[in-house]
Amino acid sequence: MKRTAKSTITAGAAALAMLAALPHARAQTTAVTQDQLNKAGSDGNNFLHTNGNYAQTRFYPNRQINAGNVAHLHPAWIFQTDVKESTETTPIVVNGIMYITTSFDHVYALNARTGEQIWYYAQKLGPLTIYCCGPNNRGVAVSGDKVYLATLDSKLVALDAKTGKVAWETQIADPTLGYSETMAPTAVNGKILIGTNGGEYGIRGFVRAYDAETGKLIWNFDTIPENSVGVWATKDATGRDLHRDIAAEKAALAKDGDPYKRLGGGVWQNPAVDLAHHRIYFVVGNPSPDLDGAVRPGDNLYTDSLVSLDLDSGKYVCHFQYVPHDIWDLDAVSPTVLVPVRDKSGKLVDGVLHAGKTGHVYVNKADDCSPIRFSAAMVEQKNMWTLPTPQGAIMLPGANGGVEWSPIAVDPGLGLSYAINLHQPMTYTVTPSPYPDGKLWLGGAFAVIPGAQQTGNVTAVDYNTDKIAWQVKTEQPMIGGILATAGGLVFTGEGNGQFKAYNAKTGAALWRFQAGAGVNAPPSSYTVNGKQYVVVAAGGNTQIDFKRGNAVIAFTLD
Repeated sequence: MKRTAKSTITAGAAALAMLAALPHARAQTTAVTQDQLNKAGSDGNNFLHTNGNYAQTRFYPNRQINAGNVAHLHPAWIFQTDVKESTETTPIVVNGIMYITTSFDHVYALNARTGEQIWYYAQKLGPLTIYCCGPNNRGVAVSGDKVYLATLDSKLVALDAKTGKVAWETQIADPTLGYSETMAPTAVNGKILIGTNGGEYGIRGFVRAYDAETGKLIWNFDTIPENSVGVWATKDATGRDLHRDIAAEKAALAKDGDPYKRLGGGVWQNPAVDLAHHRIYFVVGNPSPDLDGAVRPGDNLYTDSLVSLDLDSGKYVCHFQYVPHDIWDLDAVSPTVLVPVRDKSGKLVDGVLHAGKTGHVYVNKADDCSPIRFSAAMVEQKNMWTLPTPQGAIMLPGANGGVEWSPIAVDPGLGLSYAINLHQPMTYTVTPSPYPDGKLWLGGAFAVIPGAQQTGNVTAVDYNTDKIAWQVKTEQPMIGGILATAGGLVFTGEGNGQFKAYNAKTGAALWRFQAGAGVNAPPSSYTVNGKQYVVVAAGGNTQIDFKRGNAVIAFTLD
């Protein structure tokens, strides 16, 4: 079915449903080699990693769809899952086969050219699953002849890529204590890397490596060390006063000891992998309880931090903490990105980018995790860092950011990183409470201010300076993800159902499509039989209550 650009822009998901019913030949599954995974950044046929490649740049190298012709982009097919709920999956594409997931850990293998279902797997979740921020799953990892899935009830599952049948299943942690999985695993050198959610439940976070063939544990790194105190830092990464009462914290430490066993520190997103130096880089989430710092004296290492480990052993290499002793839930949740950057002297060095809930893009050196610079604020900041009170205190940005879990993208040729932002004014209230045995433990509440305007941005940041190159305002807070392409484009979606393409250099809006539900998932791109596609899920979002749906839509030029 061929459509004009005009009809594509105004069409909704309901008008596209007929496309999924068209008969097509099935694609054939093929094994994924480590060499393919290593070279994913230059592979224009596939999309093999959740964030495109091990460096996590989300930069797709093909330019068939470009700034000159994107206005003619139209739907190629639409697939509807069995779950109409918040959708954060990144479609993974392997030689014409696409793998997608749903909020409740269903996996679909599709023909990437036609959208035809090849196989379907539904995880049988346990009787008790506890998870923050709504049910979600961010996608699968692929390696060899297997597809890897992490589940809400804290399991790691290996599926046969050809059939969807279970090859092995490993219990990662106890879901009754608040542990859960929404992140996609990472496959590298015979290992499956996975972190854990649960920082809001008094867990002790970790990152682990499992054997890709057997599911056996290879190494474990606790994101909360037994000595979590740190250096009693009084300022954040930007040099602003955190208003800590160090004397009171030291007295609490002397009285009650180090709270490391229940200090939180979940890991929401994939690590970036430096194959040359056998290192990984990831960020750690909030301490627990979120808003009550009185029961967790010290810097609360390694919460709100960039952390690097040895890939082979899981041993600590370095870290940098963005917000010591965080009592605002402005933790580190968006994935790290590895890219060459200019240091303070102008020398090109290996760098690590992270877009924070604070609203800054942080740039650090990869070798020792030390800071180089941070960007101008992408969102309004007000009363930083006002302490939460029993009566309630206002501070911006609110607890969703800034930049939430949404992965950023990078165009290395332009030296720009692209982030989507939220502006949600909130009131922070502290209410001390004892550890509730694996139930939600916030130590207070953060609430959106009734009547306050909520908006979003798409922001391009020059990571070799502290400058914002361009910014586009959106009607609603942005959560999901973004993709940059060699065609001079960035793609991202909004909670109102709009999926848009922007000029990567200027921010000019070049194309849009109304998907019928919130587009709150990261896009992917791939090529089959010489034709480039862009694909994204439109399922809405529980955390910000955007309209739910169950569609995955692929777009092409003809």
